[in-house]
Amino acid sequence: MASLLLIWILNAVALLVVAYVLPGITVASFGSALIAAILLGLLNALVKPILIVLTLPITIVTLGLFLFVLNALVFWLAGSIIKGFVVNGFWWAVLGAIIYSLVSGLLIGLVQK
Repeated sequence: MASLLLIWILNAVALLVVAYVLPGITVASFGSALIAAILLGLLNALVKPILIVLTLPITIVTLGLFLFVLNALVFWLAGSIIKGFVVNGFWWAVLGAIIYSLVSGLLIGLVQK
């Protein structure tokens, strides 16, 4: 339970880093980042697998590059649902999803050593 809480906080910190680095993404507060981190986790667990199955032919044709589009769409969807988390367009969502994944993975990797 404690590690799940720690991963949730680290994901919120990763969102704050993304908002600091990219001008097209804004996070109003740490509380908004915590809510956005939960929503991103839920969307990645529930919606993304369905999207992957539905778009499998496109993913195969593009040799997996379409997964970047799916990640961006899920990131953008989270930004459109939460008031304190704003993503200003598709390309900001692509960059934000990539940086979020990298920073989140780095932070979690540092803690779980």
